[in-house]
Amino acid sequence: MNLSMKRIQAIFMKDYREFSRNYAISTMVLVPLFLAFFYSKSGVNTMQMYFLPINITLAMVTAFIQCCLIAEEKESNTLRSLMMSPASVADILIGKSAVVFSISAVILALSIYLVGYEPANIVMLVLALAVSIVFYIALGTICGLYTKTVMEASLAVMPVIIVFSMGPLALGLTEKYPALAVAEWLPSAQLIVLADALEVAVPVKEIIMPFVVIIAWTIVALAVTSVLYKKRMTDD
Repeated sequence: MNLSMKRIQAIFMKDYREFSRNYAISTMVLVPLFLAFFYSKSGVNTMQMYFLPINITLAMVTAFIQCCLIAEEKESNTLRSLMMSPASVADILIGKSAVVFSISAVILALSIYLVGYEPANIVMLVLALAVSIVFYIALGTICGLYTKTVMEASLAVMPVIIVFSMGPLALGLTEKYPALAVAEWLPSAQLIVLADALEVAVPVKEIIMPFVVIIAWTIVALAVTSVLYKKRMTDD
């Protein structure tokens, strides 16, 4: 893999400027922070409620911002120029993801602090969240590549926000609607499973399994992103 740190840094700085100038996108980072602050004042102490702002951050900040930044490039016809530049696929995808990854990490840390969640194993949680960020960046990239404008992108990413951030809440309705049990395998739900497992002494298998599921989702999303990106390079 041929990586150029100068090209990655140049793409990173370009995306950072676009993010900071677009208030419709950048203000989205405030939503999970307000939610986390609200929950902290309401006396929330369940794992599912702790993770609601976390999962909303991943969907509404990570996937949404990545999707809109990609769509903005397409709308201004600069993405094709970037694709045709000497920068490799890895340079472009890493450079365009680095801004969103950094923003997501900061907002996640603030949300966890504001909601008052104290993980039993911070290292394991950070690893799981890092992989989750990559997954949602891939989802955002896929949605952005499928759309032509920022307006289309903001609509296309809505199913991601609804399904992946609110999906774990559907598990409370499985007795009435058994089909909703499939939501347990969402990466957002697996984060909660992992967090619960870290709080008590459980077999290693119960800790590894959620990781495996999240990583599997991430690998599939990255593969789809790579294929779709290369297809867009050859589209007229």
